[in-house]
Amino acid sequence: MSTGAGQEEPGQDLDRRSFERLRAMAENEHGRHLEAVRLIAQERAYHSNGPAECRQWAKLSLLANRRAHGDSPEDRTRAAIQDFMLRMWVIDRLGPDDDDPDRSPDTLASDTLDALRLTPSQAGALAGRWRDSAIEQIRELRRHKNLTAHLAGLAGYLEPGPTRDLLLAWATVRPRLP
Repeated sequence: MSTGAGQEEPGQDLDRRSFERLRAMAENEHGRHLEAVRLIAQERAYHSNGPAECRQWAKLSLLANRRAHGDSPEDRTRAAIQDFMLRMWVIDRLGPDDDDPDRSPDTLASDTLDALRLTPSQAGALAGRWRDSAIEQIRELRRHKNLTAHLAGLAGYLEPGPTRDLLLAWATVRPRLP
């Protein structure tokens, strides 16, 4: 990328940039710069000085994450894991907010379950014999383990019902996955 007078390379001193400049990058850049914005915004959310600042930085990190991933299954899985974990952290830190899909436990539960290809029963059956499985099957089980890392905490925010029961079933199966 060429720069003119007064313009900066996207990779230069990102950690010193203002929220507005990082947001503009998250909305306009592509590739590795988005990952850098995601990491900086996430770190700033973790060390924010209050709920409004935390919320703003978390939203920026989520935006960069959602725009940064490629189309491969591995890229989509990585983006989903990062998305789910940050959203769970924000729900824990700021509390749930059903008017904000990024802070809604029901929405996070639905998004997580939509990302899973197996049922807890299927995963549990495969987990018992994963050492004898093909590498692709082991990867799929590992993918499910990573995508469900936040479910035990999330279940505590949900009302009793089928979705909560399904999350608890996943939380029970998860430790047996490779």
